[in-house]
Amino acid sequence: MSFDELLDQAGGLGRFQIFQLVLFCVINLLTYPHIVLENFTAAIPDHRCWVQILDNDTVSGNVTRTLSQDALLRISIPLDSNLKPEKCHRFIHPQWHLLHLNETVANKTEPDTEPCVDGWVYDRSYFPSTIITEWDLVCESQSLKSVVQTLFMTGSLLGSLIYSLLSDRFGRKVVYLWCLLQLGILDTAAAFAPTFLIYCILRFWAGLNFHFLHSVGIVLMMSSYSIGQMFLGGLAFAIRSWHTIHLAVSVPLLVLLLPSRKLVESFRWLIVRNQLEKGVKELRRVAHINGKKNAEETLTIEFVKSTIQKELDAVQVKPSVFQLFHAPKALNVIRCLFSFHFRFSNAVSFYGLILNLQHLGSNIFLFQVLFGAITLTARIVSLWTLNYMGRRTNQILFSFLAGVSILVNTFLPQEMQTLRVSLATLGVGSVSAAGTGFTLHQIELLPTVFRSTLGGIVSGFQRTGAILAPLLMTLLGYSLRLPWIIYGVITLLAVLVILPLPETRNQPLVNTLQDVENNTKYSRKVKQEDTSTKVTQF
Repeated sequence: MSFDELLDQAGGLGRFQIFQLVLFCVINLLTYPHIVLENFTAAIPDHRCWVQILDNDTVSGNVTRTLSQDALLRISIPLDSNLKPEKCHRFIHPQWHLLHLNETVANKTEPDTEPCVDGWVYDRSYFPSTIITEWDLVCESQSLKSVVQTLFMTGSLLGSLIYSLLSDRFGRKVVYLWCLLQLGILDTAAAFAPTFLIYCILRFWAGLNFHFLHSVGIVLMMSSYSIGQMFLGGLAFAIRSWHTIHLAVSVPLLVLLLPSRKLVESFRWLIVRNQLEKGVKELRRVAHINGKKNAEETLTIEFVKSTIQKELDAVQVKPSVFQLFHAPKALNVIRCLFSFHFRFSNAVSFYGLILNLQHLGSNIFLFQVLFGAITLTARIVSLWTLNYMGRRTNQILFSFLAGVSILVNTFLPQEMQTLRVSLATLGVGSVSAAGTGFTLHQIELLPTVFRSTLGGIVSGFQRTGAILAPLLMTLLGYSLRLPWIIYGVITLLAVLVILPLPETRNQPLVNTLQDVENNTKYSRKVKQEDTSTKVTQF
């Protein structure tokens, strides 16, 4: 009897499993918006320099009273290349001659300008407050928005390393609840951060707890991420203040701690830690919730121990991951590196798109809901196409579509809003579909004995890509197109690294290095037989 059959003795997919699955989905729905929170809490409104003649109510005079706001703005703020008021400079002195068109043409000298030394005036019709308006993160400080997102992603990477070790030491349940508690408290506290530095520290700390909460991802839970994106779009549309948005997505996490206490510790972890009695106790508890009344009689320590003896033996003889890199006939280092690169590239393009909605247009609420809906649809479509076109073809096709759509979108003018949004939607959907295909391909490609370790390394590369994605937006100071060109090129390079990987469609799952080698020999034999058949028929 296998471990899975032992779980069937505890009730299989019963009330407890359904409760656990629903709880995880709700938690994921509320935690995933914390990734893209800065789309709304750090939205950049229209702004201009503060000027005394316009914005100081104490200034009065017959001339200023007779002039309109547009006229005062014209003589106080220079125009940019699009004939709109500049956002980061003002005239040192009012340029009264600009009120007369004829003199504007005759005047050849450029008036002296200066930065916004007295601060900015923001358009608060869309967002009454964001962290941008709170701490003036515009002009020379505009890149600090990307720094906040990078810090959160860096925290996520470090947290995956730290809490993975702690969960091996103290158990999955206690670490999961601790991360949930911290994320709720820290992002609640971030809503009241008195300075930008403290806000950055709190967001980095919150990021430390994020990855472990999402390490339980299956297809249904991955779908809850997309629903979480749509939820945030609707929530941000109803709540425009960044303080309130932070509280709205953070305080419910503290409430979810109450039902989360009913979760059970991982039975496999208890077995590895030689806590068989506690593991049997947890199994009986699950069986009781699932309606198994005779659980204490059937799930005895002797019965469980005899059932999982093979699992106990496998734990004691578990091979080192380094054996994988010394087995060139089975799976060489280059294949592993290609897998790592694909996950890295996929993360760079995905987070580059979903973290920068404001670059697509002004209606970021609609874009957030649209991106959530398209990622959900793309994952379903990807799972359907995997059955027909294979793992490699799936990833190559969708990665190519994503890269091309990003690059084409980069060079489209801002006026073509409908086409830009359509291409961005196609891009994020294709990236999501390729990522879903890779997840399945990775499971089938890696031997079971190394899957956990190598899966952790792949996840580390994904988090590294998530860190790089917002960091690339700091290059906007050099070129408005440069970050998007990099996103597109990296995505197209992912197509090349998939080509050397073997196809795993309709192949048995591999558990050992020997299985990998046998599958490789079998695939070569099938190809040789197909070639021989074609030659004979010809």
